[in-house]
Amino acid sequence: MKLRVRGNSIRLRLKRNEVERLAAGNRLVEETDFPESAFSYSLELSDGEDMHASFENGSIAVSLPREILPEWVDTDLVTLYSEQKLSGDGMLKILVEKDFSCLEPGHHRNCEDDEDTYPHPSA
Repeated sequence: MKLRVRGNSIRLRLKRNEVERLAAGNRLVEETDFPESAFSYSLELSDGEDMHASFENGSIAVSLPREILPEWVDTDLVTLYSEQKLSGDGMLKILVEKDFSCLEPGHHRNCEDDEDTYPHPSA
């Protein structure tokens, strides 16, 4: 699972085996260790109606409604998108996507980045 944070948006990109593990009800967690502490991010299913995210103790947690998962897993749908109201007028954009293989692999990418990805639709 890959995380991209940019402004008030977070995007999680999942490989095929991660989508399968999530569909089986497993919580997905990635962790990066630093000398002083660790940073982590996770994705799990919830019984709620909306996708939402939280940040506590160096960890981003994204919850995805269980009811929308079958449509995403069993179809060509790529992105699940939601917006979460922040204090004031701001919105946090949350995207959960299937991870595609790169069209033009190059030296800037690790070989494992394309392992177990979905075939790129433009390939």
